[in-house]
Amino acid sequence: MTNKDWPLWEIFIRSKQGLNHKHVGSLRAADAEMAVENARDVYTRRSEGISIWVIESNNIHASDSSDADMLFEPSNTKVYRHPTFYDVPDGISHM
Repeated sequence: MTNKDWPLWEIFIRSKQGLNHKHVGSLRAADAEMAVENARDVYTRRSEGISIWVIESNNIHASDSSDADMLFEPSNTKVYRHPTFYDVPDGISHM
């Protein structure tokens, strides 16, 4: 298998200050272990990350943008989903 035949991996990094992983880019690697190692070298050069996720691009499934109205409109009719209806107690952070 040549480099051109390697699968494409999507890279997500969690920063030291963050609570979630953020997509930082893509790279090609022969397997998940190589993808993590390469992602470390390419995307965390200044020790800014504490966790790396790699996901093979062909395993990502996305909605079609033409279906946006159908997918997201129903939440507007369910007002209990809006955070304005909930009281957050004092002392709760990262919410």
